[in-house]
Amino acid sequence: MSDAQTTVRLLPWSTPEGKPCFLAGDGTGYVSRVADTVESVQLGMADDLLGHATDMLSDSKLSAGELRFLATELTAALRDTRRVAVSRGARLAAAGRGPEYQGDDAFAGG
Repeated sequence: MSDAQTTVRLLPWSTPEGKPCFLAGDGTGYVSRVADTVESVQLGMADDLLGHATDMLSDSKLSAGELRFLATELTAALRDTRRVAVSRGARLAAAGRGPEYQGDDAFAGG
């Protein structure tokens, strides 16, 4: 019998219908490693986008279309980053290393 504890993890992707995906396990399997990689890529892309946004916003000749595109991309990056934070916070709480996780139904709509 294994000493590994089973936890439920919010994955960094959703179903085609926009519903959250969860993984039950001990956090050491293949899907967990893929999720870790996806989270890392998402956070890196958000960081790159933030730098790009800073550069774009310093240009006083930005068009409304460019600003709308930037806002759309920043919204997507913020949504991904928040999902990573919620997932990691829940795992910390489950491991007794963070505040108790109260649940989050904000992802039900995507």
